[in-house]
Amino acid sequence: MPRIEPFEKYSEKYEDWFERNEFVYKSEIQAIKELLPKMKKGIEIGVGSGRFAVPLGIKTGVDPSPRMREIAQQKGVKVIDAVAEELPFKNSQFELVLMVTTICFVDNLNLAFREAYRILKLGGYLIIGFVDKDSHLGKLYQQNKKKNVFYKIATFYSVKEVVYNLNKVGLKDFNFKQTIFHSLNEIKSVEPVKENYGQGSFVVIRARK
Repeated sequence: MPRIEPFEKYSEKYEDWFERNEFVYKSEIQAIKELLPKMKKGIEIGVGSGRFAVPLGIKTGVDPSPRMREIAQQKGVKVIDAVAEELPFKNSQFELVLMVTTICFVDNLNLAFREAYRILKLGGYLIIGFVDKDSHLGKLYQQNKKKNVFYKIATFYSVKEVVYNLNKVGLKDFNFKQTIFHSLNEIKSVEPVKENYGQGSFVVIRARK
């Protein structure tokens, strides 16, 4: 069952977070850009309101939330109604599959990764951006989970858990970037992007088919 209720009810609150946390958002975009390959055909799974697809030049997305699809379409993204575990595409269609803060809202992580693998062309990349469960922010989100309309339905993962599941479906050649090294309210400029993981709260993993 898609976890869409908070995105339907609180779409304004969702959009407002990015406005209030402008430099956090820009830092996350920058970290993804550093691992983004040159590609002709990419798709974002769990595209939401298009906050990442638009600045990253991705024209197509899927999302199960009608409200999120509507907002993304207003920003020029073509959005298809689908869930990560059952994508309406033929095999080997895309050079890039992007998932940003999506994995914590999928029902079956392994199945979602299997589908991403299936629709990727040979040599194509899956890029995942997420809050590391073991990071400062990840621990804070888990402590306050019940108070947050979005995160109370989320499942958080560590980098090792994500890598394990990516390996399981056959993805390889992992690259890591990390950013967000301070509490959100302390961030007044774009944070640096560093290699690997273990310090930053937001981690980007790139894996190849």
